[in-house]
Amino acid sequence: MMKETKIALGTWAWGAGAFGGDAVFGSNTDVENLKPVFEAAMKAGLNLWDTATVYGMGESERILGTLAKGVNRDDVAISTKFTPQIAEIFENSVEKMADASIERMDCGYIDMYWIHNPMDVERWTPGLIPLLKSGKVKRVGVSNHNIQEIERANEILGEAGFKVSAVQNHFSLLYRSSEKGGVLDYCKKNGIEFWAYMVLEQGALSGKYNKENPLPEESDRGKKYNPVLPQLEALTNEMTSIGQKYGASCPQIGIAWAIAKGALPLIGATKERHVIEAAEAAKIQLTAEEVARLEKLADATGIDTRGGWEHSME
Repeated sequence: MMKETKIALGTWAWGAGAFGGDAVFGSNTDVENLKPVFEAAMKAGLNLWDTATVYGMGESERILGTLAKGVNRDDVAISTKFTPQIAEIFENSVEKMADASIERMDCGYIDMYWIHNPMDVERWTPGLIPLLKSGKVKRVGVSNHNIQEIERANEILGEAGFKVSAVQNHFSLLYRSSEKGGVLDYCKKNGIEFWAYMVLEQGALSGKYNKENPLPEESDRGKKYNPVLPQLEALTNEMTSIGQKYGASCPQIGIAWAIAKGALPLIGATKERHVIEAAEAAKIQLTAEEVARLEKLADATGIDTRGGWEHSME
């Protein structure tokens, strides 16, 4: 991106509103309590921030823009997304949604702009080209796309002399569809970054939650993961055990696993310790045997954590 970073920080849980942090995560975040988080991340060398217009319908972008005002524009990398499902609000124009994001964040340009999901690859991918030509967007990526959709997006961009620079998919110990479907290999072969979101399955793989201490019950993540917490214990216990060898926590091992697979993990940042832990996790190098052991235990859980918004990559 600019200076090399092994981790991106996610802002899905920032701000309230539709698809915002309060409903999805059961969290309550605003500029005041996120300022120390942003500052701790920048200090730790984590300068790559990922948001989307749809997160809190602009609220997450607004908060990120406010915080980024405190640093030089060139020192922060901003990644945001065009979401087809809300395109009509922006007259069905990729460019108009990007313009609105730039204005909301007052950031001048976007470092990485994504098509959020593959609702219609033929229709929306060409909308990235004028943004690249004008310099409003430096690089582009596709999210939640399978291998055929990524290849097609690359062809469309290629006709104008551009390419897909990154793919952002759900990828975790519990959900390796992008690996099984060949997306990871395709990215490696073609020099495309692979960004992994939900690496810790919204906290379910943090080792912090169990039957006695469930996730916030009324949140979307609580409804999804609380019923399967008992099945995750053997896996999170092993993550904790491997962590002890490295002086690391259970979630740090989940992050280190994704890095070992060649992914750039996207970690939700709502507390200072999240970003400090993420920066430390980037230094851990798991052995092939440890990776295999974790994957075996993950497979044994029999849990499919595919989100309702995504299709299988296989």
